[in-house]
Amino acid sequence: MKFPKILFLIISVVLLSCNERKSGIMEEITPKDFAEKIKTTENPQILDVRTPEEFESDHIDRAVNVNWNDDNFTDKVATYDKSKPVFVYCLSGGRSKKAAAKLNEMGFTSIYELEGGIMKWNADGFSKPSAAQPGMTMSDFDQLLKTDKKVLVDFYAEWCGPCKQMEPYLLKMQKEMADKVIIVRIDVDKNKNLTAQMKIEQLPTMVLYENKAVKWKNIGFIKEEDLKKQLQ
Repeated sequence: MKFPKILFLIISVVLLSCNERKSGIMEEITPKDFAEKIKTTENPQILDVRTPEEFESDHIDRAVNVNWNDDNFTDKVATYDKSKPVFVYCLSGGRSKKAAAKLNEMGFTSIYELEGGIMKWNADGFSKPSAAQPGMTMSDFDQLLKTDKKVLVDFYAEWCGPCKQMEPYLLKMQKEMADKVIIVRIDVDKNKNLTAQMKIEQLPTMVLYENKAVKWKNIGFIKEEDLKKQLQ
């Protein structure tokens, strides 16, 4: 009868050790709290886990690009101090959630994930306005809506996979449906101020206006036939 007791003790110790390894802070926090914690942390470890192309287009100050999709992601993050806070973000939260879980598994004790990613960070006003390339203003945008036709606004980026998939039929529809709908494509990287003011948090985002009022909105990929139904 002693063997089962010993076995039970061994299993308990193993489970406790696993829990200890994965204990600590792993928290998803708002852009406001994310910014505040970075501000109050000495030499903060900020990991942007997007692709290099995304990182080049826009990133948080002092962030380092460690692509979650790279095969050597684990090797790269292993060089960081596990005992100090680490701040993680991506575009809208999908990749950073996986990266945060991996960091927790590796033994990092304080992991803060940016809620909504850099899209929400920018939408909440934490990005630095671009003086060199202000892009379209809200006044310019309002002028686009002054028409008797419906206006479909497509917020996209060159590096956005779903945006690339949708581009061919959007360009085709611009011509085919010109008598009914004005289709305007806005590159968020060239219009960062407007994107932040419009609170665009995910890509692609499509908004359909009629008489300046929002009639329909879609976030993410949409098939050509489903989009056409909305524009009839």
